[in-house]
Amino acid sequence: MAKSSIFAFLDTPAPQMLSSTRVPALSAFIPHRVRRKWRATKSRIRSRQSPTSSISSLETSFNPKDTLRSLRSHRWSYYDAQYLILALVAIFALSVMETPGPFAKTFTAALLMAGALMPITRQFLLPFLPALTWLLLFYCCKFISGDYRPPIWVRVLPALENILYGANLSNILSVHKNVVLDVLAWLPYGIAHYGSPVVVCGCLFLWGPPGTMPIFARAFGYMNMAGVMIQLIFPCSPPWYENMYGLAPANYSMAGDAAGLKAIDKLFGIDLYTSGFHASPMVFGAFPSLHSGWATLETLFMGHVFPKMMPIYIFYTMWLWWATMYLSHHYAVDLVAGSLLAGIAFFFARAKFLPRVQMDKTFRWDYDYVEIGELVDDFSHGMFDIYEEFHPQSDSDEWTVGSSSSYSSGGRSPSTGSRSPIDEHQSLWEGDTLASHSDHEQIR
Repeated sequence: MAKSSIFAFLDTPAPQMLSSTRVPALSAFIPHRVRRKWRATKSRIRSRQSPTSSISSLETSFNPKDTLRSLRSHRWSYYDAQYLILALVAIFALSVMETPGPFAKTFTAALLMAGALMPITRQFLLPFLPALTWLLLFYCCKFISGDYRPPIWVRVLPALENILYGANLSNILSVHKNVVLDVLAWLPYGIAHYGSPVVVCGCLFLWGPPGTMPIFARAFGYMNMAGVMIQLIFPCSPPWYENMYGLAPANYSMAGDAAGLKAIDKLFGIDLYTSGFHASPMVFGAFPSLHSGWATLETLFMGHVFPKMMPIYIFYTMWLWWATMYLSHHYAVDLVAGSLLAGIAFFFARAKFLPRVQMDKTFRWDYDYVEIGELVDDFSHGMFDIYEEFHPQSDSDEWTVGSSSSYSSGGRSPSTGSRSPIDEHQSLWEGDTLASHSDHEQIR
């Protein structure tokens, strides 16, 4: 009997023999006390994980299939019409553009399409599309024939200036000039103005609630687009034109002028502002002042995130107001109009889309949930599904705006006392719109 069992063992194939043989697990060689300590450490790590990783994380996928999958599951709303408007404006600008040629246009369009297909670039490209469209429209203004443009208003702004303020404030402020005042005016108008949007975007991204920076980017782009369209429909001459030509009629063949900034070129021995403003695509775009619009919009958004520093931002805006009039680039009425345009963009964004700041949070990574829009009552809340850059991507992705423990126990959010909601049908493409229909109803 024993002999037959031995022959049966020898006749067993090697794979079958190995599969039937018990091999001790690796954990058997590790002391029980060490394994228990490892399990306790892993439990502590899991307990520290919070929805913050979903809310503040960025998309890292390069796969276009993720974008196409998101598009198929996207819940469309009337806010998606913004992309149609941007496309129409871009098509108009490209149709009148004379330079660069067709090859450069095609290459740029292909580059943008590739950026929109990859999730890692799409999360930044889509919020900045309005600003990119504005830059394209602004550049192409010089290619629009004067035969299709309205007449230039030369007397309107000086008349409004005298009616509203009793004098031409720009001429009063620019009468007495010296090197010190030239430099003080140049710093906000010729230096800080062009770098301020980048600084504001960085600050809002790091210290603001997740989603604040994309809202600023869209508000900034749409404000500038509206300003350029007003300047095309209602072209007005700036103060430097009145100083050079009086109230004589203007035409679109006239070149721009750097006015007070020519003193900076002379001071440093360069030809930067003189040639730059001479080739400006929008010579008669005094009203509204987008210099004022930029400063005001940046002040409002930065004041929203850092309210204690609001006096500093207001000082910067007033400083830039003085600089524009001292350099003879804008009338006071232009500055007021630019600030009003920025105020409309900000307060509309704050009421509908802007995340509310939680004063006990410092960085974007500290946020466990985000509430959208203005606080209407004690039970209002907003679902933060505006931009997909703030939750990791997968088609079955579920993320909680409040912590799961507070939701399961009927917890309330600290700032409003509202129950923290969960969105179980979040779409990747949902983040590419300003808001979904469901968000709009919740905000109301």
